[in-house]
Amino acid sequence: MKTEKTKIHFADNDLINPTNPITVNLIGAGGTGSKVLTALMEMNHSLIELGHAGLSVRLWDDDIVTSANLGRQRFAHCEVGLYKSVTLINRANRFMGTAWKAENVKFEKDNLGRLPKNAGAVIYISCVDNVQSRFEIADILNGQKSCLHNRDEPKYWMDFGNSQHTGQVILSTIKGIKQPNSEKYETVTSLPFVTEEFADLLTQSEEQDDTPSCSLAESLEKQDLFINSTLAQMGCSLLWNLFRYGMTGNRGFFLNLKNFQLQPLKVG
Repeated sequence: MKTEKTKIHFADNDLINPTNPITVNLIGAGGTGSKVLTALMEMNHSLIELGHAGLSVRLWDDDIVTSANLGRQRFAHCEVGLYKSVTLINRANRFMGTAWKAENVKFEKDNLGRLPKNAGAVIYISCVDNVQSRFEIADILNGQKSCLHNRDEPKYWMDFGNSQHTGQVILSTIKGIKQPNSEKYETVTSLPFVTEEFADLLTQSEEQDDTPSCSLAESLEKQDLFINSTLAQMGCSLLWNLFRYGMTGNRGFFLNLKNFQLQPLKVG
């Protein structure tokens, strides 16, 4: 009887044995993005301790800190009125001794269709709060597929999204990743974009109210207290395993925190 092989995606070799730190664009510094940044700080330190070159993160967000952000996001009272991206990156650099960068602008094309300065990276992580932003990021990354950026050649996109009690994390390849020959596994070269595979689902969710909250209580009516941090930890665990073991059988998951249900999304 012929046994079906397990489908596995092997990480690009440049992620496992890089000469320089892996460049990461983290897009969004809100409830999820601020906590993903903390996880990336821990990941960077751990990778370096294991002999890896580590990460070089650039955080993109044009929002400022408001009182409604306190409690659910990684901000203090004394930071109200400051740019989220600058605040978080300054804190990360002081804490970890890194030289990561902040961009207090949106990650989007300008009126002439040009990309933002310093937009190139190997890994893109989006933590945005509206559907249109996801499609705009997908459009930018589709345009990157034919581009070569030397060590910053785009490889992966990880998207975080959530509603009040549910959320998902989806890992995609920006272009096909060359896979090794394997007798044990069925290797998978490409992982589809969230905007391609779940376009209808994203479009349906676009009807949700995404107006800014004026208080923490109002914010919690839209996103429960721990949905962002849970997604951040689990999503970054997927990315960590890709670095640590160089392979993954999962490319994301769907989470319902109200019912404590988790549905992994398998490769292939």
